[in-house]
Amino acid sequence: MTTTLKSKLHDDLNVAIKGRDELRSSTLRMTLAAITTEEVAGKQKRELSDDEVLKVIAKEAKKRREAAEAFAQGGRAKSAEREKAEGAVLAEYLPKQLDDAALDAVVAQAVAEAKAAGAEGPRAMGAVMKVVNPKVAGLAEGGRVAAAVKKHLQG
Repeated sequence: MTTTLKSKLHDDLNVAIKGRDELRSSTLRMTLAAITTEEVAGKQKRELSDDEVLKVIAKEAKKRREAAEAFAQGGRAKSAEREKAEGAVLAEYLPKQLDDAALDAVVAQAVAEAKAAGAEGPRAMGAVMKVVNPKVAGLAEGGRVAAAVKKHLQG
């Protein structure tokens, strides 16, 4: 039997609790709570697939990054460090993000496909995003992807 991502999170939580790793255990608890919330959202309770669990983890990691930036701008360095540390714990469960060169290559190919289909200039943004998003799902944040697409369409 293969281990699901959710059960891996539970196992890691137990290890963190036994090892008295407060940061890791609290981060994993919050993430598992977010997963449970997602499972009971809607009309019927359901079990999330590993892909859906990854999306929840990515969303939680993004919250940590944004909170860290907000705390840093507000002069609360200690809180910012805590958020960054929590984000690092969550990053261990996410697939490795594409670097800028790899993202540029995927976007360049998608722009070429869109131009071949007749989409030109800044108005082609939607068409290019439709091609790029499935290819980079979970491997690059939406803001980075949109910025790369804009750069290629203007260039």
